[in-house]
Amino acid sequence: MKEKILIVDDQFGIRILLNEVLQKEGYQTFQAANGVQALEIVDKHTPDLVLLDMKIPGMDGIEILKRMKQKIEDIRVIIMTAYGELDMIQEAKQLGAITHFAKPFDIDEIRQAVKQYVKESV
Repeated sequence: MKEKILIVDDQFGIRILLNEVLQKEGYQTFQAANGVQALEIVDKHTPDLVLLDMKIPGMDGIEILKRMKQKIEDIRVIIMTAYGELDMIQEAKQLGAITHFAKPFDIDEIRQAVKQYVKESV
């Protein structure tokens, strides 16, 4: 059974890049451009790991993370942010995010982190 990864980012290019890289690694991937889509996918597919952008129009990453944790308390989330906003990163980690990446990120580092954290969740 393939591990399921949810990619949540409002930037189409980033979603496509992560989707391609993670599918090549053998994961089943899902994509969401906003919080509503992300929460629907969490309900339907129960992903093993979520890559979550913090700056999304409408429902921001913190709100999405809170709602995901209400649905699945032990859901594993890696946050991504283009901004050096330490307050947001700290709040996300207090809410249960396992690590964070600053954009632009190194795709190999993301690949390694996904591999590491998916193994821990299985």
